[in-house]
Amino acid sequence: MDDVTSEDDYDSTFHVKKPPLKNQDLSSLSLTVEEFVAHYGWYLLFGAVMFYLLILHFNKRRSSQHSPTPQDSQDPTLVERRQEAMAAARMKMQEELDAKASIFREKQKLQEEEKRRQKIEMWESMQQGKSYKGATKLSQTTDEASSSQTVLKPKKDKRPFRSADYNPLTGQGGGSCSWRPGMRGPSSGG
Repeated sequence: MDDVTSEDDYDSTFHVKKPPLKNQDLSSLSLTVEEFVAHYGWYLLFGAVMFYLLILHFNKRRSSQHSPTPQDSQDPTLVERRQEAMAAARMKMQEELDAKASIFREKQKLQEEEKRRQKIEMWESMQQGKSYKGATKLSQTTDEASSSQTVLKPKKDKRPFRSADYNPLTGQGGGSCSWRPGMRGPSSGG
């Protein structure tokens, strides 16, 4: 029976004592995280700051959209006074606009009446056999003279050193240098 050993003896002789078990997954994960942070730490920090600022920006936007307007929290009498003042200002502006429109209409009527009168004068002068162009030119010159009080000054020549026939492309009228464009046509070559 010496050759046959019991299971208890077998376990005790070949059993290797193992150290207490550690969670190897977490240790390898911690090494991986440390290595990642060592390589990309600044990028992570910058990304976190940007993410935080982005969240703050969206929170401000959301709060400004949902916040009550200052007019809602005011006294109703103040709101009523403001609306009355705005209505009065609108009425005043409308009256000014109406006054300007009536003045414009009167000017238009006067102009139409003047045109009508000129046409009648032209018709009468044609009936009498006179030239109507001369009469209209006289009336136009008197109208222009009365309407415009400013006198236009003739423009001065801004180029006093150049002669009137100066053209740099032809070479005429210039200084010692003259250039003329070449002859047009097929080139003679072989």
